Amino acid sequence: MNDLGLKSNATRIVQARFGREPGALFFNRELSWLEFNRRVLNEALDPSNPLLERLKFLSIFSTNLDEFFMIRVSGLKEQIAENVAKLSPDGMSAGEQLRAIRERVRPMLVEQMRCLEEEVMPGLAAEGIRICGFSSIGDKERQRLNDYFATHIFPVLTPQAVDISHPFPFISNLCLNFGLMVEPPRIPAKYPAKHIFEGRRFVRVKLPPNVARLVPVDESDTRFVLLDELVASNIGSLFPNMRSQNPHLFRITRDADIEIREDEAGDILRTMERELRHQKRFSFPVRMEIADHMPDDMLQLLAGSIGLTEQDVFRVKGFLNIPDLMGLYSLDRPELKDTPITYSIPSAIAAFPNCFDAIRKSDIFLHHPYTAYTTVTDFIDAAAEDDKVQAIKICLYRTGKNSPVIKSLMKASQNGKQVAALVELKARFDEENNIEWARLLENEGVHVIYGMRGLKTHSKVTLVIRNEDDALRRYVHIATGNYNPFTSKIYTDAGILTCDPEIGADATDLFNFLTGYSYQTEFRQLLVAPINLRERLIEMIRRETQNAIDGKTSRIIAKANSLTDDRIITELYRASQAGVRIDLIIRGICMLRPGVPGLSENIRVISIVGRFLEHSRVFYFLNDGKEDLYIGSADWMHRNLDRRVEAVVPIRDVSIRRYIIDKLLPAYLKDNVNSGRLLSNGEYERVQNGDPGFDSQLWFVEKDV
Repeated sequence: MNDLGLKSNATRIVQARFGREPGALFFNRELSWLEFNRRVLNEALDPSNPLLERLKFLSIFSTNLDEFFMIRVSGLKEQIAENVAKLSPDGMSAGEQLRAIRERVRPMLVEQMRCLEEEVMPGLAAEGIRICGFSSIGDKERQRLNDYFATHIFPVLTPQAVDISHPFPFISNLCLNFGLMVEPPRIPAKYPAKHIFEGRRFVRVKLPPNVARLVPVDESDTRFVLLDELVASNIGSLFPNMRSQNPHLFRITRDADIEIREDEAGDILRTMERELRHQKRFSFPVRMEIADHMPDDMLQLLAGSIGLTEQDVFRVKGFLNIPDLMGLYSLDRPELKDTPITYSIPSAIAAFPNCFDAIRKSDIFLHHPYTAYTTVTDFIDAAAEDDKVQAIKICLYRTGKNSPVIKSLMKASQNGKQVAALVELKARFDEENNIEWARLLENEGVHVIYGMRGLKTHSKVTLVIRNEDDALRRYVHIATGNYNPFTSKIYTDAGILTCDPEIGADATDLFNFLTGYSYQTEFRQLLVAPINLRERLIEMIRRETQNAIDGKTSRIIAKANSLTDDRIITELYRASQAGVRIDLIIRGICMLRPGVPGLSENIRVISIVGRFLEHSRVFYFLNDGKEDLYIGSADWMHRNLDRRVEAVVPIRDVSIRRYIIDKLLPAYLKDNVNSGRLLSNGEYERVQNGDPGFDSQLWFVEKDV
């Protein structure tokens, strides 16, 4: 901490260099993220999107907000609880940020609910897809649902009363609950143990999370009732001979940021398992959502018992937990969804009997989801089966469930190949999945490494060593996205398959660094965080700045998920002041303030939010015609450049370079359908839709890449 304990040294340096207050130099990180999520909400508000896609965006907006509260809001509340006097780079205290967050979130929630209840649900009803009130269906249907309740739901419900002998129960993260008051009728004076039943009591009933929220009314699968309505209509069966009042839904969001003391962890796998168990039971609450009609006395009881203030409570006038409606998205109604895309296989792969022959011929560019992800999984599976392959090494950050990659690695080990997998146990929200995969891989003889002390391994690299003509050749897949076939269909990512000797040698050194803690300080071609990536990026930005000063041609184009690193922002401001034209395609958080006269008037920032989640990272530097082009796993954030192992690779193949520079990046910059332009006040304006409009994602769908 610096002498004031308020601002980072980098922030003070930026402020001194440009002579402006922090708020004039940086957007607030948290508020910038909320503006990104507002753009997700805008996709739901857009009537030109199909109805089920609009419902999907409403769900994504809510899921994003859940994670935001679990990680970012919890961090701010922790600062306040621990009396940490720390200002954000834009000069706001934790308390000021929390107030600003609430002020921005509440109107967005109102707009989200208006969209759902006035547009999306009526639209689906007009298409024959309805959520019916329990009282509105016929007697026979109600009886069938009541029978379903008695058989499948009632046995797993556990009412938990609160009284002197029953303390307030632990409320699980993100689970739906009923709160209600119960009291006995008039009890005869001679009734045994009469005192046990006297008085009103609060009762919590947790809705079973493993039962679908949408319960079909009949076999048509187009009419549903809500699980909570079904439980509410049968609530009396939980309290025989008692009077129960109307139940009210509520939901708690808890801190989900796991921190482990790696210097004290003798076994990181067991430590992570222990921390996950501890988190589920003891993580502190940060938000409570309640049904709008919940009475004030119940609200006060809940908030006081859980440990939240009224500022942390969000009344929901409408459907609570919109992601539960995503069960409707699985319905076979293609006319209510985006047109499915046809995934392509690179022609270079299809022209050869095996992928290794194709890669030896030339590097192969992959652009997902337009390029079928089977290109990657088939490459790994081919390595597992190929008799000439001696070893496979891979970094696994998020793999998803039922991963074909994991199965291929186990098969390779069974086939006698040396297999090493770095499984990052600290991948947020995937900790349990990765622990399970690590156990399975170890049981099959795979050498499993659980990340590095003090660093998350976020790089996306596979190295295959193959014996060819009595010599070893290294094949490398390096990419911007995770080895997750499911998300590969909804995220845009880029990657290459190459047998470039220098990149292969660098990949070998990288894995030795990861698995053996080698003291690696240099790489031939790769830029690796935290070793040389930050320094090289700053060097290339400064080179463009000097080129502009010297009258040479200069240009920077960067595509990433987030831009928050103040040192990188400082260099971009200096480049702009020197006259460098800079285009930034930043999907989410951007703390750089563009378009400020005398500071950043040469910087344009756009965000692409559309059918697919933009996830690829591409960095281009004109360098007076001697162009540098990179793709990789790193965003321009402190954590990526200093606290993670990231791998960024130069694109050396001439045809791939020309495609990315002349086609891919210009397509994003030309987009006037999915694109929002960041203004100097922190808001986004929709890029004016020309005639015709240009949708970069649709263009990639239609183009044979």
